[in-house]
Amino acid sequence: MCTKCSKGKYYMTTAITYTSGKPHIGNTYEIVLADSIARFKRQEGYDVYFQTGTDEHGQKIQEKAEKTGISPKEYVDQVAGQVKEIWDMMNASYDSFVRTTDKDHEEQVKKIFRKLYEKGDIYKGAYEGMYCTPCESFWTESQLVDGKCPDCGREVKQAKEEAYFFKMSKYADRLIEHINSHPQFIQPVSRKNEMMNNFLLPGLQDLCVSRTSFSWGVPVDFDPKHVVYVWLDALSNYITKIGYDAGGNSTELFHKNWPADLHLIGKDIIRFHTIYWPIFLMALDLPLPTQVFGHPWLLQGGEKMSKSKGNVIYADDMVKLFGVDATRYFVLHEMPFENDGIITWELVVERLNSDLANILGNLVNRTISMCNKYFGGVVEKTGAEEAVDQDLKATAKAARDKIKAKMDELRVADAISEVFTLLRRSNKYIDETEPWVLAKDEAKKKRLSEVLYNLTESITIAASLLHSFLPETAEKIAAQLNTPLREFEILDQFGLYESGNKVTEKPEILFARLDVKEIMEQVDVIRQAQKAEFEAEQKAMGEEPAEKHEEPVMDIPAKDEISYEDFMKMQFQVGEIIACEAVAKSKKLLCSQVRIGSQVKQIVSGIRKYYSPEEMVGKKVMVLVNLKPAKLAGVLSEGMLLCAEGEDGELALLTPEKKMPSGAEIC
Repeated sequence: MCTKCSKGKYYMTTAITYTSGKPHIGNTYEIVLADSIARFKRQEGYDVYFQTGTDEHGQKIQEKAEKTGISPKEYVDQVAGQVKEIWDMMNASYDSFVRTTDKDHEEQVKKIFRKLYEKGDIYKGAYEGMYCTPCESFWTESQLVDGKCPDCGREVKQAKEEAYFFKMSKYADRLIEHINSHPQFIQPVSRKNEMMNNFLLPGLQDLCVSRTSFSWGVPVDFDPKHVVYVWLDALSNYITKIGYDAGGNSTELFHKNWPADLHLIGKDIIRFHTIYWPIFLMALDLPLPTQVFGHPWLLQGGEKMSKSKGNVIYADDMVKLFGVDATRYFVLHEMPFENDGIITWELVVERLNSDLANILGNLVNRTISMCNKYFGGVVEKTGAEEAVDQDLKATAKAARDKIKAKMDELRVADAISEVFTLLRRSNKYIDETEPWVLAKDEAKKKRLSEVLYNLTESITIAASLLHSFLPETAEKIAAQLNTPLREFEILDQFGLYESGNKVTEKPEILFARLDVKEIMEQVDVIRQAQKAEFEAEQKAMGEEPAEKHEEPVMDIPAKDEISYEDFMKMQFQVGEIIACEAVAKSKKLLCSQVRIGSQVKQIVSGIRKYYSPEEMVGKKVMVLVNLKPAKLAGVLSEGMLLCAEGEDGELALLTPEKKMPSGAEIC
């Protein structure tokens, strides 16, 4: 799938996976997303170097290893092996798999630490604060949220220890200037606004970059009771594993590929990659990466996945039930560009049946079957064209550039949708031309042949464009059509399928329709096995199984009954928030511009304590549309956003469980 002329290098990385346990499908999404980008860049003609791997040091891992009675190295060896198996199972086409326990990486981390110390950017001091072990982070009292870690919400504990610190403020102004002058550096824009407003503009504190309270880490070679703080260690992998040498003898691979073109990471570690990492690079006199993209999370039914909740979905379980490409399709297609995506077993079945079985699989099967039935498998271009052909051809020829435009913005879900636009158009073409009717008239044999040629050509183009996302499926389609997948530069041309070529005699069913009841029966077995495994792990680590608590409920005072007619007076619709800002005269209010169908309403809501303006943008919300307009803090409000309120007064916006268009009626 490579083109003849290279467009130059493209170095991209994922975050390296923390080896505290088996990655779930939300973690696995990142490697599949990265792989689709890497494959597409190769298809375009770039010389891609794609790096991934595992982050293996830190207090959390040391504690887990101690509880299981093995050394930290044995523990991370097991988990890293598991991570690599899953990445390989998902057909990730990485060029390098880094482990932070690799000796060459550890030696460079020591040299980097020493270089920054000798430069005066690192100094020795002492740290006292609240420490979150899972996040490996210190916090001040003012940074805590309800007394807990602001990142993960877990308990923190008081800690004090001697440590080395990095002078973050020395480079803060330079970083702010870089972010302002390079608008693509942090994407999506909401992540950039969060970093600027919440961290950089208020002022950076010096960063703790070593620890003495545990030993599982890279030792500071000139002060061995210290180990290098996990973030300085982990972030450095992006340069150490392509040959950076702090002593000045970096390899040709490093000089070729640095700076990175893309760091692809989860939104939860955006701060480390857009503040700490760029500042470390500035201190090392190295150029900054071109772009850091913080992708959203994949949530199980709207909640973060957790073994203790019993709601974890693993990639290998999905692959057993659905196959690799079906799993890849779901996580790529269902994840929005900026907001969190939703996964449930039932939703996976629904998508696979509607998209992969019906739209894609059925199209390929029908087309090949008709070629065999009417022409013995021979596909021949006859020139018997009609006006209806032109729209299909136009759709096919335009698909490549539309997909490229989406991929240039890393809008992978939208790019896949463009492929399916061509597939849907091809299915519609069958309905328009009715090959089974043409086959009844011998005089229309040439027209029938032309129709089947057009379908075969459209499918070939679609399969070639699908290769970055569903590589196995694309190759299977090409094999059944007895044609190679097309190179990128000719994918905007129509009519290149070799006339007179013969398709396979027996088309393979690419995606069979699934019965949701049968799948859920198998899911129940998976859940029981996961539960037993989790309880065994807790027992092995000397932890008591968590007590089961019923989901808390609330009783509120009942209001007067209303009639059905009263209820029908209220108009509820789905709205999409397209802009949001804080109301200047209020500490509680946010002013949102909400698109409802073709209209935009301005709605003021008292939810500033629970949502930032950046978080609001892009959300689909439930709106009471026909509420009489009123002014709040002098700002006109033309409706109401519906929220749920907890016992402590916390508010949560009500959002549709499934994708719904703006303006959809809530009834």
